[in-house]
Amino acid sequence: MARRVDRQRADRHHTAGRGALMSVNPTHPLRRARTDLLDIGYLTAGDETARPVVLLHGFPYDVRAFDAVTPRLAAQGARVIVPYLRGHGPTRFHDAATPRIGERAALGQDVIDLMDALHIPEAVFAGFDTGGRAASAAAALRPTRCVGLIAASEDRVADRAALREPQPPRTEWDHWYRFYLLTERGRAGLARHRRAIARMVWRDQLVQYDDDLFDRSARTFDNRDFIAVTVQGLRHQFGDDAGHADQADADRKIAQAPAHGRPAFAIDTLPQNDPSAWVEAALQCMRQGKWRT
Repeated sequence: MARRVDRQRADRHHTAGRGALMSVNPTHPLRRARTDLLDIGYLTAGDETARPVVLLHGFPYDVRAFDAVTPRLAAQGARVIVPYLRGHGPTRFHDAATPRIGERAALGQDVIDLMDALHIPEAVFAGFDTGGRAASAAAALRPTRCVGLIAASEDRVADRAALREPQPPRTEWDHWYRFYLLTERGRAGLARHRRAIARMVWRDQLVQYDDDLFDRSARTFDNRDFIAVTVQGLRHQFGDDAGHADQADADRKIAQAPAHGRPAFAIDTLPQNDPSAWVEAALQCMRQGKWRT
């Protein structure tokens, strides 16, 4: 059973979150990995022979969401890999004919493909929002590749039908953009106002909003596939898109995946707001997980 860290923890750690957000400036150079479908841009830190932790960002953020997590994990002996998800930043599709989809099975396979490209047999998976779904999907598709899993409670839900159940009004309000993007007007709005929408979400979700950090991250949304991948993934998540036929078998496997004995944490706060929770959870996964290599 996943151990839970909820949003109240972030509220108790506002000061730590602010300091970490403002003080960390990423200095790790961008690297690239080629998979069958993608040219993936990623950042990395730590000893390349150390136990790996893959950190996966959500919407509307990028690799800088983990600025306060990455160096601390590296300092504690982890090899940290932080990729730009498909449709974000420098990550590109090789072939114009490849469907621009963002559903969980495709995202999960991207994680496994990246690990294969980097010759990483197993790792701790950690992510939030889209990244949490990618982490959970990768763990379900290839359970032996995941030593520990960290994701928000909702992102760990295997049965997508459960996500169509109404949540408390405050929770629904916090995720207003989901309902907007389920409409064609929302898709057009994201295409026209992607920075303004992202800025609103940041101001709503982050303990401390930082203009400079936002401006650096906002370039990620200029990826030509950002709109298509983001909208299809969200609509599939909530049942408004049937999903791509090529992903049907993998999606069923995710939905039917049995419980696994790996360490797991459900963290319902962003890494920018409570980096310590994410660092602590990843370190516990590293220590308690059953490594085969």
